[in-house]
Amino acid sequence: MNIKLSNEEIKKILDIESPEFPKYTTQLINLANQNSQGTRPKVVGKLSDLIHKFKGNKFFEWEDWYLKNYPEAIQNAKERIIKMFKNLKDAINKIDDKMIEKWVKDLVIIKTFIGLRFQEAILKVVAEQEGKSYRMGNIQEESQGIDGYLGNEPVSIKPVSYLSKKSLSESIQIRIIYYKKIKDGIQIEF
Repeated sequence: MNIKLSNEEIKKILDIESPEFPKYTTQLINLANQNSQGTRPKVVGKLSDLIHKFKGNKFFEWEDWYLKNYPEAIQNAKERIIKMFKNLKDAINKIDDKMIEKWVKDLVIIKTFIGLRFQEAILKVVAEQEGKSYRMGNIQEESQGIDGYLGNEPVSIKPVSYLSKKSLSESIQIRIIYYKKIKDGIQIEF
C-alpha cells in the first residue's frame, strides 16, 4: 500500500496553521535568505538536532521551546534577510530590457560556447605550460578518442570522474588530461 500526504495534509494532521503568501513572494524571500544565509545554523541553530532535543509533541510546545531557547534567532534571521532584500530591490531597479537582452546573449551565446569549447582552453594552457604548440582534433581523430595534440602528442581530455568509472569498455592508450568543473571555472590536472 502506498499513501501520499501533501504538505497541507500534514499540517492538518499536526494541527498547524501556516501563513498564506502572495504569488512569487516566497521565491524572492527564499532568494534573499540564500544570499544572506539568514537561516544557517550559526543564526537559527541546527534545527535537525534541536527538534530531537525538544521533548514535547505539539507544535505550540515546539514554538514555545524554540523561542525560549533561541529568543534572538528569528529577529537575527529577519534582519539579515531584510538587508539582502534591500540589496535585491536595488538590483531589480537596475534591470531593464537592455540588461536582460545582454544576460540572455551571455547565456545562449557566450556560456554555451565556453561550455562546449573549454577543451581548447585546456589544451592551450597545457601547451603554454609545456612550451608546445597545440591543435584540436578533427572529427576523425575525435572518433578515435583524440581530443587534440600537444606538439605531435595526441591527448584525450576527460573529467576527473572518468577515473572512477572502472567498468568503461574503452582503453585509452594516449595521454589523458583531466579536468574538474568548479564553481567559477575548471581545474586541470596534467
